[in-house]
Amino acid sequence: MKDVFLLLVSAIFVNNFVLSKFLGICPFLGVSKKLDSAVGMGAAVTLVMLLATLVTYPVYALLLVPNELEYLQTIVFILVIASFVQLLEIIMRKYLPALHRTLGVYLPLITTNCAVLGVTILNIDEGYTFFKSMVYSFGAGLGFLLAMVIFAGVRTKLEAADIPQAFKGMPITLVAAAIVSLAFFGFAGIGA
Repeated sequence: MKDVFLLLVSAIFVNNFVLSKFLGICPFLGVSKKLDSAVGMGAAVTLVMLLATLVTYPVYALLLVPNELEYLQTIVFILVIASFVQLLEIIMRKYLPALHRTLGVYLPLITTNCAVLGVTILNIDEGYTFFKSMVYSFGAGLGFLLAMVIFAGVRTKLEAADIPQAFKGMPITLVAAAIVSLAFFGFAGIGA
């Protein structure tokens, strides 16, 4: 049980997909301007990570490996992820139209979000069991959500700050992202 807890904490803080592995930077920079859109994107990515792992792990273990088709894993995983993102977009458009409008173009981009694909591939590469894969995916999603929420707060403070003209916009955003990322490297001694 201790190793499962360490895996979860490690995925959230130590091996944070955005701030340590630098995966999923596009939605991180694009949707983190406001807290509500950051939370919505983080929750959507977490859900897609969990659902993608729920399907890709058995597909890999029960279909690709027995038929010696492991080389197709990336293509199959992308198709699974794209299917879930389409389903999520349809559901959001119908039941959460305000959030759907807020996320805009970034919602379909979850399909090509390398953090989502990365978590499914890392589950296989690390040799995790199905249960550990689900825990790791959940932790990676929570880490993504945490990074989005923290950075939304940082960007809110940046809007009120007196920033030199040369740093306004994307330059100060990238500097702030680097500083937040450095803060997460302080967790490096905690987990595996």
